[in-house]
Amino acid sequence: MADPWESTMDHAVAIARKAGEVVCDALRGDRMVTTKSSAVDLVTQTDQKVEQLIIQSVKEKFPTHRFIGEESVAAGESCILSDSPTWIIDPIDGTTNFVHAFPFVAVCIGFAVNKQVEFGVVYSCIEDKMFTARRGRGAFCNGEPLQVSQQKAVEQAIVATEFGSDRDPEVVDKIFQSLRNVLCLPVHGVRGAGSAAMNMCLVASGCVEAYYEIGVHVWDVAAASLIVSEAGGVLMDVEGGEVDLMSRRIIAANSKTVAERLVKTIVAFSPPRDDAAPSDRCEDSTHLSARKV
Repeated sequence: MADPWESTMDHAVAIARKAGEVVCDALRGDRMVTTKSSAVDLVTQTDQKVEQLIIQSVKEKFPTHRFIGEESVAAGESCILSDSPTWIIDPIDGTTNFVHAFPFVAVCIGFAVNKQVEFGVVYSCIEDKMFTARRGRGAFCNGEPLQVSQQKAVEQAIVATEFGSDRDPEVVDKIFQSLRNVLCLPVHGVRGAGSAAMNMCLVASGCVEAYYEIGVHVWDVAAASLIVSEAGGVLMDVEGGEVDLMSRRIIAANSKTVAERLVKTIVAFSPPRDDAAPSDRCEDSTHLSARKV
């Protein structure tokens, strides 16, 4: 049976690679940095340029499709996932990495129909690694199949996480309580690539057993979520049950066993949802300052 979204996914892969070239070119020059919700929530002109490049290219080829883009939402557009074919775009996942030339920077493109992710593309452009997944057809890196780790003992696991950009003391305290609890399980180690999508691709690749974070956004995880599940992994909310990509909370693990151990360990809280009304979101999209690096 023909794949109805094959040409759509082919276009996503091609435009992700083109976007990655823009990112790599920008790394060789000045990178103008502005801030969004806080002094550590960064955005660059390259983020905005890449998102515009992807959206314009898709609009020309698929004019009826909808979009959720990180920079578009920051500029005030709604973040609503409908049943319509929808592209979920993070032009640079790992903007802080990009600003510092830390080599884990990804262009992320998820594609959802009827609120279900049908394919995901994560291009780690500095590494030149193209991670892809199509629902029901497996996950791959540069064409090679991906498979999660078979390690079920969390005491022998590596767990990935990030600290996010929220510096509210109560949030920071909860993040470090969770980190302490995870370390004391104990686990072999805790790692972080500085990119939600890359952490999830590491789970899919079998390099780490799990990744968890509270405070991510749908554009950070939509594409990579399918890569994890198609590589044999599981997705779960930090309090158990099914993951909700709009909830800004996620566990991606190699197995239900490992995920459920983390559920018992994580100190959960609930940031404002991505699909909340703009006035209800705590994040301020106003650009506060600018500097070159």
